[in-house]
Amino acid sequence: MADKKNVRVTVVSDEKKQIVKDLANLMKRNRTIMIASSRGLPGRQFNEIKKKMRGLAELKVAKKSAISKAIEATEKGSIQILKQHLDADYVLLFSDTEPFELSSILMDFQSSRRAKTGDIAPFDIEVEPGPTDLVAGPAISELSGVGLKVKVADGKLEIIKGAIVAKSGEAIKANVASVLSKLNVSPMKVGFIPIIAYDAKEDKTYSNLIIDKAGTLDKVRELVRKALGFAISIKYPTQKTIGYFISKAGREEKAIEKLITKKEGM
Repeated sequence: MADKKNVRVTVVSDEKKQIVKDLANLMKRNRTIMIASSRGLPGRQFNEIKKKMRGLAELKVAKKSAISKAIEATEKGSIQILKQHLDADYVLLFSDTEPFELSSILMDFQSSRRAKTGDIAPFDIEVEPGPTDLVAGPAISELSGVGLKVKVADGKLEIIKGAIVAKSGEAIKANVASVLSKLNVSPMKVGFIPIIAYDAKEDKTYSNLIIDKAGTLDKVRELVRKALGFAISIKYPTQKTIGYFISKAGREEKAIEKLITKKEGM
């Protein structure tokens, strides 16, 4: 017979059982279950975002073990993947809003902060050319040390050639954080950062949820500009290009008229 003294019995309290049950019910009732990082988010801002999300999503913070058990209790396929992303400093969001739309809402509620040494760059951080408020002195070597080319103009530094000072996913170095601070660049986002979401309607999980609205809009504008230029180059008439062609024809008519007048006057 086994020695009963070596048998360990784990007693799960009714309170913990209820937490698991409540989480499982939320997972079964809502379309979207999202895990978002709350790392570095002050308590005041946490509560502000929570208020803004009322009616859009229900927020829960619970222990990893309780969430894992709740996920298992749902007995759904793809939702089990969420267990792999239960890291430190996270919050659960339950909503009937589609995952990407919910992510977009969360991004709107974020605010910017300055970078600290060791922060992970959320994207390629690029410093563009232009004037600064920095006076000539030690700042010259500091800016040059992160790959920026500078010159002195009216006693102040001007960046004449920019550079990517931190690549996406890399830890920000101390000298880079210092330069960004001096240039008043705040690349870090404070808020709930979407990590992964489960869509019960599609029984799928999505991990690439961060939507750069401004960047996407800039890309669309650039594509439109290039498309317009291409249409003009191949002389393709559209509502957007016809005005250019008429204007060009008008200029050419005047140029030909001047040539004719000049020849007749000879």
